[in-house]
Amino acid sequence: MQYEVENKFPVDDLERIARQLETRGARFGAVTEQVDHYFAHPVRDFALTDEALRIRRSDDQNCVTYKGPKLDRATKTRRELELPLAAGADRTAQYAELLLALGFRSVAVVRKRRRHGRFTWQQWSVEATLDEVDQLGQFLELEIQVSAQSLAAAQSALVALAADLGLGRVERRSYLELLLQSR
Repeated sequence: MQYEVENKFPVDDLERIARQLETRGARFGAVTEQVDHYFAHPVRDFALTDEALRIRRSDDQNCVTYKGPKLDRATKTRRELELPLAAGADRTAQYAELLLALGFRSVAVVRKRRRHGRFTWQQWSVEATLDEVDQLGQFLELEIQVSAQSLAAAQSALVALAADLGLGRVERRSYLELLLQSR
């Protein structure tokens, strides 16, 4: 079983953060446009169970993702299942139509521009994402993918990395939660 150990930080200057990460070996790709369509389960309240179901379109690529409840308080560690879908915006609309026909309800759409980078920190492969989220602002996400046996060590490594970068408050709420609370 795969887990994502993640921390997210609101930031004022994405380019400054990118330069800091580049001095640690990060290499960033081009900006991608992502649209995340979130759904509510017909009989389970994902807000109460701390779960999420989304369809993501990233440029022309699509996937469906389930995120389980957070497992600790220091990071946003959770189980994540992500499955690819056929490419194209029409495929995301068709899959959304399927979920709606099954009784799921559309909750919200989160739009962002994202740059992915990867580097090694304390022997861990870390993914860094620089996000500009419509209606919410700028964020840095740091993530390590691990098995259950490595959770504690990966969590400690991310906390140490955040301290090394001088990052402040961790934002534990998802972009969906932040967007819904801003309305």
